[in-house]
Amino acid sequence: QVQLVESGGGLVQAGGSLRLSCAASGRTLNVNSLGWFRQTPGKEREFVGCINWHGASTSYADSVKGRFTISRDNAKNTVYLEMNSLKPEDTAAYYCAMTRLYDLVCIRASGDYDYWGQGTQVTVSS
Repeated sequence: QVQLVESGGGLVQAGGSLRLSCAASGRTLNVNSLGWFRQTPGKEREFVGCINWHGASTSYADSVKGRFTISRDNAKNTVYLEMNSLKPEDTAAYYCAMTRLYDLVCIRASGDYDYWGQGTQVTVSS
């Protein structure tokens, strides 16, 4: 089992920044991809970005490309989502997820992820 704990959410004004963290514990051996997703009430969970655990592959949704950056610290088993130039439409609950599914690039499909955190709320005021 893998346990994931997100932190760093909060309330920020439009144009501001936040950094989310996702700390992993448990059986993280052979984890391949870490993804960030977000969800607002009444809508499906949306892909935000992903990173390979051992490689250099990253991928972002078009809506956040150029504003959000994913990085990792393997020694700390932690992945970060740096969010800049935040917009009110970025308001959502943000979730991190991990999968052992192997691919040369990180995984974008939420259905391919096995482990999920509890989520952290990000609210961007206009």
